[in-house]
Amino acid sequence: MLGRRSYILIDTKTKEIIVRPTIARAKLAAFLSELKDVRILNIDPKLAAGSGFKTIFESKDADMIICKTIDELSNAKSTDKVPGFSKKVLNNEDLEEVIMMSTLGAEFVIVDAANWKIIPLENIISKLHKSATKVYTIAKNPNEVRTMFEILELGVDGVILSTDDPKEVEESRHYLDNPIFAIRPVKVLEVRAVGSGERVCVDTASLLTAGEGMLIGSRSNFMFLIHNESEGSTFTSPRPFRINAGAIYCYTIIPGGKTQYLSEIESGTEVLIVNKQGATRRVTVGRSKIETRPLKLVRGEINGEVGTVILQNAETITFMTSDAKLIPVTEVKVGDEILGFMKPKAGRHFGTEVDEYILEK
Repeated sequence: MLGRRSYILIDTKTKEIIVRPTIARAKLAAFLSELKDVRILNIDPKLAAGSGFKTIFESKDADMIICKTIDELSNAKSTDKVPGFSKKVLNNEDLEEVIMMSTLGAEFVIVDAANWKIIPLENIISKLHKSATKVYTIAKNPNEVRTMFEILELGVDGVILSTDDPKEVEESRHYLDNPIFAIRPVKVLEVRAVGSGERVCVDTASLLTAGEGMLIGSRSNFMFLIHNESEGSTFTSPRPFRINAGAIYCYTIIPGGKTQYLSEIESGTEVLIVNKQGATRRVTVGRSKIETRPLKLVRGEINGEVGTVILQNAETITFMTSDAKLIPVTEVKVGDEILGFMKPKAGRHFGTEVDEYILEK
């Protein structure tokens, strides 16, 4: 039987990308000028003077002082700076020292797990996530950044990224961006069978919960929230990883604010899962199945804007109402209100929004 773990970890700390510049000093100013949405540098404060960035470094002049011993931490606590502790973690004794430093007043800990990265950080996050101490770690590229932010579902509070490329910083920041969509009631105007065609069933590598689904639609600015198959029925077992998404031509939203045709989704593709409040999370697609099935068109309206979606005509494909009730596509009727998303019209060029005139019907 599939199910979520019986405990829930909730993280309310702000996530940070901290940049450790590895660029030549002569090019440092130009490099810093290209950084966007970065507050903190892991750099000698003297090199960052006048730049507007906060610094985290092994110096009493830094805004956040990195300490290596209890005495250093005690001295840093007597200043008006933010005291923290850094440790290269090689064994359980090192882990216990990091946790102890949190109890002694370290406001952040930097865990440098050179060999085993995941397990040591899981242990530390599980013990410190309810404390006031922030957990930072080290990364060499955006892929490592992503992994660090996903450990134990919570992730670390910050990653120190060593780089000389502003594009790597920008790519890393994408892993912190979880957009919120304004989910609204869609008034159903028309429901009708439209014959057979190819639809896409998306099996994700994540367990989806009640209230979550994918935004699917015929237009990039008007989509319907299609619920996952976690409920099951008399004739079908729950498939909490699956969303029977829609016809092959339909759009869905992927990370970065882009759209993608359902026909293009394949194993390894990332898509956005959206809940009824509009909050999102990234999931990876494990499998995409395209099969010929009977289809049904649903046309709806939000504030005068009209949009459509074509879905498989089967009981397992469901919409959701504002009070979280599920309505199968086989039962939805004119006048019903289901959940969806609409924004002002814009064109798309290879999935990226552009300002241009466009008319979609």
